[in-house]
Amino acid sequence: MELTVVDEGGVQFVEGAPGQGLMSGVRDVDRVLEACWSDRVECALLYAANLTPAFFDLSSGEAGAMLQKLRNYRIRLAVVCPPGGVGFSSRFGEMVAEERRGKDFGVFETREAAVAWIRLDASAGDPTPLHDPSSRM
Repeated sequence: MELTVVDEGGVQFVEGAPGQGLMSGVRDVDRVLEACWSDRVECALLYAANLTPAFFDLSSGEAGAMLQKLRNYRIRLAVVCPPGGVGFSSRFGEMVAEERRGKDFGVFETREAAVAWIRLDASAGDPTPLHDPSSRM
């Protein structure tokens, strides 16, 4: 499965394919980094199916390790996770609620909401996700 570069209103980001696996473990976040670097973009949009199920269980450590690596290289990540698609651990929901204060990571119910968040310029407005997934706990 490949990541593709998408241009939405002049903003480019890499995007995974909906419904397809991409990562089998923490080290696979390097594929996202490589795609971003090669295409000179600073954002990625992934779907729940692109990530491992353990990503959504904070006790696995996968989300923390992947997000830290993306932060280290200043790559923002939006994840599309439709209601009922994936179960979050209670701690994952808490972490997402905490992340809403920043501009590095967001979880959204729709692709459109994720793209709107990606398009926000940090200096132009409040870059908080349009969806609070902690409400699904």
